[in-house]
Amino acid sequence: MLTDTLIERDRSALLVIDIQERLLPHIHDGQTALDNALWLVQIAQRLGVPVMASEQYPKGIGRTVAVLRELIPATAIGEKLHFSCVKARCLERLPGADRPQIVVVGTESHVCVLQTVLDLRRQGKEVFVVADAVGSRRPADKELALARMRDGGAHIVSREMTAFEWLQQAGDDTFRQISREFLK
Repeated sequence: MLTDTLIERDRSALLVIDIQERLLPHIHDGQTALDNALWLVQIAQRLGVPVMASEQYPKGIGRTVAVLRELIPATAIGEKLHFSCVKARCLERLPGADRPQIVVVGTESHVCVLQTVLDLRRQGKEVFVVADAVGSRRPADKELALARMRDGGAHIVSREMTAFEWLQQAGDDTFRQISREFLK
């Protein structure tokens, strides 16, 4: 595994895992995870990075929270019962699933995020877990999950690391637009 790999917008996709109506209120600091995921979804869409999402048993846990669902087309959301999106095979038909780099946000860090990330790594994907855009009900579970994902070969990054790596440079119109709207 390369440890100096940068996230490239032409090679990456953003995966939003299970940020759902009935689960989010129980996530420790869930509003922060949601806000950071939403921030990244908006930047990804501006930069042409495909965005896909999963929903764990939506009949019981609810749909993706409305603020995200308004931005992500229904054709880019896969339903699942397996905790891992890979084992559920819900990503295969979604936009960006074929890209070699997957940036991951969502809940819960120690369940669906962890299992998906480790399975994506087994598939040979470069995986970037956005630490400030994932969450669990208990902070200790999130910390353990981040450590285990790192040990499993995933890169642990922040939302700003992701945005600046997608941007690559300052001084052009794209940077000015993103900076003005998101990097205040």
